[in-house]
Amino acid sequence: MTDAPDPEQTPAPASLDTVERAAGDPDREQPWADLGLKADEYDRIRSILGRRPTSSELAMYSVMWSEHCSYKSSKVHLRQFSEIPQETRAGRMLAGIGENAGVIDIGQGYAVTFKVESHNHPSYVEPHQGAATGIGGIVRDILAMGARPVAVMDPLRFGPLDAEDTSRVLPGIVEGVGHYGNCLGLPNIGGEAVFDPTYLGNPLVNALCVGVLRHEDLHLAKASGAGNQVILYGARTGGDGIGGVSVLASETFDADGPAKRPSVQVGDPFMEKLLIECTLELFAAGVVAGIQDLGGAGLSCATSELASAGDGGMRVDLDKVLLRDSTLAPEEILMSESQERMMAVVEPDDVAGFLAICEKWDVEAVVIGEVTETGRLEIDWHGARVVDVPPRTVAHDGPVYERPYARPDWQDGLQADAAEALPRPGSDEELKETLLRLVASPNLADKSWITDQYDRYVRGNTVLAQPSDSGMVRVDESSNLGVAVSTDCNGRYAKLDPYAGAQLALAEAYRNVATGGATPLAVSDCLNFGSPEDPAVMWQFAEACRGLKDACLALGVPVTGGNVSLYNQTGETAILPTPVVAVLGVIDDVTRRTPSGFRAADEAVVLLGETREELSGSEWAHVVHGHLGGRPPAVDLAGEQALAGLLGDLVGVVTSAHDLSDGGLAQTLAESSFRHGMGVEVRLEEVHADPFVALFAESTGRVLVTVPEEGMNELLARATAAGVPAARIGRTGGDQIVVDGRFAVGVAEARDAWSATLPAVLG
Repeated sequence: MTDAPDPEQTPAPASLDTVERAAGDPDREQPWADLGLKADEYDRIRSILGRRPTSSELAMYSVMWSEHCSYKSSKVHLRQFSEIPQETRAGRMLAGIGENAGVIDIGQGYAVTFKVESHNHPSYVEPHQGAATGIGGIVRDILAMGARPVAVMDPLRFGPLDAEDTSRVLPGIVEGVGHYGNCLGLPNIGGEAVFDPTYLGNPLVNALCVGVLRHEDLHLAKASGAGNQVILYGARTGGDGIGGVSVLASETFDADGPAKRPSVQVGDPFMEKLLIECTLELFAAGVVAGIQDLGGAGLSCATSELASAGDGGMRVDLDKVLLRDSTLAPEEILMSESQERMMAVVEPDDVAGFLAICEKWDVEAVVIGEVTETGRLEIDWHGARVVDVPPRTVAHDGPVYERPYARPDWQDGLQADAAEALPRPGSDEELKETLLRLVASPNLADKSWITDQYDRYVRGNTVLAQPSDSGMVRVDESSNLGVAVSTDCNGRYAKLDPYAGAQLALAEAYRNVATGGATPLAVSDCLNFGSPEDPAVMWQFAEACRGLKDACLALGVPVTGGNVSLYNQTGETAILPTPVVAVLGVIDDVTRRTPSGFRAADEAVVLLGETREELSGSEWAHVVHGHLGGRPPAVDLAGEQALAGLLGDLVGVVTSAHDLSDGGLAQTLAESSFRHGMGVEVRLEEVHADPFVALFAESTGRVLVTVPEEGMNELLARATAAGVPAARIGRTGGDQIVVDGRFAVGVAEARDAWSATLPAVLG
């Protein structure tokens, strides 16, 4: 334990804005607008308190009622996720929406917790630290549930690859993700890197973490038990991140960047590593009654949420908080989003043991308050009261906006402009050139320039990682129980039809988990959209939420939690609606997972699923024609469910499985060949009558598998029983990709084109 300042020795300054003073000078002008509050919100705060707020109370309400922390524009739409049964078809939820992260029972006494969140605007302002602290924050969310973090993922979105600002933000973001995760010793097992002009000036940095715990180790964020002590431990509180993500993520960027640029948080992964090990030992010692990480809104969030979720009362001596900067005012301490901090509620008899464990790990800890029965959050500064509020009004009962939304006038015209009418390759040579052009396009090209900066195999339990369809980690080394995770979203599909776009994101992630042999269990989401003050954007958001809810009901997978990121636009240009969906699945034995590349010659190549003439929103339309219009591929959730069940039944029968998505069959053939340098020869008439459609359509619910000749009959029988179309389309072997006798391209030639794109631009 580190000695805290003695408030009796340092009296409060006479100018301090105390509760008593706030009651006596109701007309004092306050900078509520500068802190992001609206006039009616400020009036509501005054009504709640029966007086004007103190400057410290104003700071707390401003950050906790920000868009980022309060979800005030999205709550009305997110509530429908509660309609989804919490019992999954293969497990049960132990904790869900409202906690730091969702927790799912996976059997054998184990549970996993996972969540995906955004750190978009900070990563534009300061790419390295913005991305690094995004990883740090999501890891602490997982830790706070009582779990050991075991893996991370990073779905990323950027402007055009060759844009000047992409060259500024992309390397820094990748470096930040890699530096922080590598220092923590956490494998990065997957993610995405997508390029589109709408993300120019507003990159998306979404971060996911997976943690593992035993059922009995589950911890929740609540402060119960009058007299229990409140302990702040970890890094000291500094001036970095004051206002931070809570304000920065709650406004629109203009052409020159954000209108306000609060200091972006600064991360220290080595401190976080100590904090992880210290916290896990505290859990094992049984000295934690409640816990909360300090992320967005810092102490304002931790104190109000813990008190609100517990018995409703807490008293804090703010001047006991250990500082890196002694000049910080109480308002700044409450708003600081300094990283690597946790808050625990500890029974009095356990305080000494708690502090001893912190000292062992060289983690500073100090008792700053206690749980009370007052129903109030009371915060003192050098003996003077600066906060006296009902904690629920800060943490949970903030504004709820039913913002107007309407289908935009341009939507009909957009959907009418179908890509199916665009000029297509006419000759076999043009088909070959199209394949080579697409595999080298930024969205489909090799992403190892990015992923090679991440340690994908540290800890020794990574089973699958990029470029596999999903990431997979072993949970138990004796039984080989494991989990698989995939994150997906095609923003072009969501622009064409946000309802279907969200379902397509879920369907792809669900399918990717199943291709490895895992059973999909649960969903976390990160809903990235433009300004909620634009009715068209709010319509997109509402439709995406409705689509995701309906798809989860159909597939039997609950939403365990997630994140909403709004105001993602530069000036009047909103990003593509980007509802990133993460799906987690369980696999009983990771040694029996299904890999994703062609491994051996003379195996049958079988396409599962049906190919239709669906080209709108496709990578072909985007790359070749710069076109976005029409309707996205049709969603068949029953077909996806049948396909996933079949893929589980085919574990041990098929030797590889790779889903078809962006780029269609052509991209899947190429990626499957690149993995081990194994060629393939295919016939397209079994796929579709039009060779171009067969190669480049992006119909969903399709997976390419390989099977030895002796397993072919069993595969076809199981596919028939599952009601999944299955067509034998070729055979592996050689060193070329041979298409229907129409053209052939060397695997090495195509791989060179695929591999060269990012290094050619990024160095």
